[in-house]
Amino acid sequence: MKKNMGRIDKSIRIILALIFATLYYAGVISGVFGIIILILAAIFVLTSFIGFCPLYAPFKINTCSLKGKK
Repeated sequence: MKKNMGRIDKSIRIILALIFATLYYAGVISGVFGIIILILAAIFVLTSFIGFCPLYAPFKINTCSLKGKK
């Protein structure tokens, strides 16, 4: 897999995942919606660590810096 996520994109995803998890565990979000949000948070964390977003590939989106494209 070729990396297609830049540092800022990864940071935003991690921050969103932390917010989603905090909202769930604080009881602000619950039920089916809460479970969906937790799954989304897990996907954000996973894609941030591997640096590849499968949804970016079909649309040819690449947020990596120009230095990383060499």
